[in-house]
Amino acid sequence: MVDLSDVLDARVRVEETARRTPLDYSHTFSDMTGAEVHLKLETFQRTGSFKIRGATNRIKTLTEDEKSAGVVTASAGNHAQGVALAATKSGVDSKIVMPENAPISKIKATRDYGATVVLHGDDYNDAQTRAHELEAEEGRTYVHAFDDEMVMAGQGTIGLEIIEDLPDVDTVVVPIGGGGLIAGVATAVKEQKPDARVVGVQAEGASSAAQSLQKGEVHTLDSVDTIADGIATRSVGQKPFGVIEEYADEVVTVSDSEIAVAVTHLLERAKTLVEGAGAVPLAALLSGAIDYDEDEVVVPLLSGGNIDMNTLTTVIMRGLVETGRYVKIRTVLEDRPGALDDLLDVISAQQANIYGIQHDRTSRDIGMNAAEVELDLETRGQDHVETLLSALREEGFDVEILA
Repeated sequence: MVDLSDVLDARVRVEETARRTPLDYSHTFSDMTGAEVHLKLETFQRTGSFKIRGATNRIKTLTEDEKSAGVVTASAGNHAQGVALAATKSGVDSKIVMPENAPISKIKATRDYGATVVLHGDDYNDAQTRAHELEAEEGRTYVHAFDDEMVMAGQGTIGLEIIEDLPDVDTVVVPIGGGGLIAGVATAVKEQKPDARVVGVQAEGASSAAQSLQKGEVHTLDSVDTIADGIATRSVGQKPFGVIEEYADEVVTVSDSEIAVAVTHLLERAKTLVEGAGAVPLAALLSGAIDYDEDEVVVPLLSGGNIDMNTLTTVIMRGLVETGRYVKIRTVLEDRPGALDDLLDVISAQQANIYGIQHDRTSRDIGMNAAEVELDLETRGQDHVETLLSALREEGFDVEILA
């Protein structure tokens, strides 16, 4: 088991490579939740993620023979970049196996930091299998993304910073994929301030830790499905699981829609770009997945900001839909002059803005004397959407919501 002394030792090893990241009080999210919310911004960390901490600590504890043989690991992207940079700075050759569908931005960044990238498999677990094969074939040291005490201790340096910068913290909310981050942070927080809460958050489509706690043993999922690719692991690590059982007060899950809303709010209100995995702590707070007292001092740990631009487009659109800022509707009009104008008059009167419109007389799903219309609309929130739909229906339009 990792302990506080391991985390304190890790800080000495990583301080030259990893940045001390800001802990920023958020008026916006404090007002929205009623808690006193301070954002731990690991989005500003080198490589854009907390992973550089654990990777650096592990590589700096290698023997000279291990350094000469090089390292290998598997990663969905953030650990890959951390290992690549940490290895390059230490003069160690690194080979990283990433899933074939890993974000292009993370693949490129990993190569730019000096690693050889091998693409293999559908997810982290497939990549990990290939990485272990390379470990045996080439004599490299495997640097595990989370199931390693030195990696866990490195991640725990975040917990040291939180306690030092905010001694009155009541609750720290941490993302969970494989569990290395929460294991390290919980160790640092609980062994200094036992009465503070540590809450873990997973995506509903990758809830291995939550299910493992229910079963009392590590449970491996058959598959994962979430926009939060950084925590899309089928299984929590054995070593982190022991720490989670001892120190985590609760593990909750959030939906992809709730994650998208959190990413959108962070962009719009905090001017901070956060990937899905990094946004799950705030998603849990905003969605009510976590119980807290009014004015409770809460730190959502925003673990990284390495989101693929194509994914970001999808996430923002989902967030706008969920918050009532965008709606796509369909209706069928009588095919006569002025019918479309009548529809648009109602929309204009409700001050909805039209992004796009598609008018189709040839659809097989409508009658010969009808026209199908789909509209993409900018709206001002859920109440505005409901008012708009009510106005359309009062005028006789049969409206279907498509998004």
